[in-house]
Amino acid sequence: MNSAKRHEIFACLKLANPHPTTELEYHSPFELLIAVILSAQATDKSVNLATRKLFPKANTPEKILALGEAGLTEFIKSIGLYKTKAKNILATCQLLMQQHLSEVPRTREQLEKLPGVGRKTANVILNTAFGEPTIAVDTHIFRIANRTGIAPGKNVLEVELKLLKVVPKEFRLDAHHWLILHGRYVCKARKPECAVCTINHLCEFKDKKI
Repeated sequence: MNSAKRHEIFACLKLANPHPTTELEYHSPFELLIAVILSAQATDKSVNLATRKLFPKANTPEKILALGEAGLTEFIKSIGLYKTKAKNILATCQLLMQQHLSEVPRTREQLEKLPGVGRKTANVILNTAFGEPTIAVDTHIFRIANRTGIAPGKNVLEVELKLLKVVPKEFRLDAHHWLILHGRYVCKARKPECAVCTINHLCEFKDKKI
């Protein structure tokens, strides 16, 4: 895999989807933060079903804290690990009010201090809410980076740092969304749909079937 091939891969992904974005529904950085915390080990679809009911009632740290643990749980109990997520969200709301004037912080260091927020979640917020060229490596992106040869690595941090190094600058802002959507709908874990893949002529997957 060389730089010219990587450039063509992202050019193809951009041509197919010029303006990619998250499938989580949100209208503010705070709503996105809550949605991303809820999305851990859950589908975006299940999160959206819950937040469509939650956000009209409570979409600020103050309003979510006012719900209390029992009230918040009623909205999110259909999502996996909802008990832990409810505790983390309430603790995060408390910190946002105490330390950040109820605003979502704009640095990785401050974001990662929030309960329920790790490096991946921080990267999503920085990229999607604040337009930073970060790449949050989830299972889809980890798989594609290794399978295609774009940025092979033994762990998610290694893949993230390699992607930031090798993805051409002009594509870096949207690379996260292109890769995650490609992994979700085309380059699937068990049965990659190589025949309809827009980058199958560039991919270095040894077992691809076209």
